[in-house]
Amino acid sequence: MALLQFGQLIFILPGMLLALWAQMKLRSAYGRYSEIGTANGITGAEAARIILDRNGLNQVAIQEVAGQLTDHYDPSQHTVFLSTENFHGTSLAAVGVAAHEVGHALQHQQAYGPLEFRMALVPVTNIASGAAMFILMIGMVLSHSMHLLAVNLVWAGVGLFSIITLFQIITLPVEYDASARAKVQLAKLGIVTEREGEGVREVLSAAALTYVAAMLTAMLQLLYWVGVARGIDRDER
Repeated sequence: MALLQFGQLIFILPGMLLALWAQMKLRSAYGRYSEIGTANGITGAEAARIILDRNGLNQVAIQEVAGQLTDHYDPSQHTVFLSTENFHGTSLAAVGVAAHEVGHALQHQQAYGPLEFRMALVPVTNIASGAAMFILMIGMVLSHSMHLLAVNLVWAGVGLFSIITLFQIITLPVEYDASARAKVQLAKLGIVTEREGEGVREVLSAAALTYVAAMLTAMLQLLYWVGVARGIDRDER
């Protein structure tokens, strides 16, 4: 078991380090541009409302949600949720994050393929996230006594983990596209100046790195468990 844990650590360490670096970079960029206000003094909620209304999304609501960087768009509720700091804040960070979440609403409006695919994956991914490690661990425990059952369980766990990995992979283009839409809308509608746009881009680029890290971590973990499953499979034969 100790060898198993060491092998897993070797596989996931690059993703962990990237995730740590990405979080540090995001906190740094967000913290820096949270201190720099927009020239027009517009809040994140106001920026979101302007973009939504100008794109015919008057029915999409904007609500405040507790926590830091808890901002998200819920397609099932047609609602943009903004953390308190970004809802009321007039900083470049607040406006940038708000515009990014509205970018998801624009994707939803236009039936953007990757977003539609990710939405369809959500229910099964939630199930896979809760069951994958449990099934893998049972398979590992049984690998020394009930090999055939262990092999089937571990491969089933790998299948579930594949769904989680696929979700992380498809999330990447969804997030990058939302940021791209945000930058276009902020500039097009004159919400930020060209110079202010540089700060927005830095914040959104840092945020995107966290999704790259999550995808890499999931892919490396999947490769690790595939290797474990193949090893148990060879022992069975």
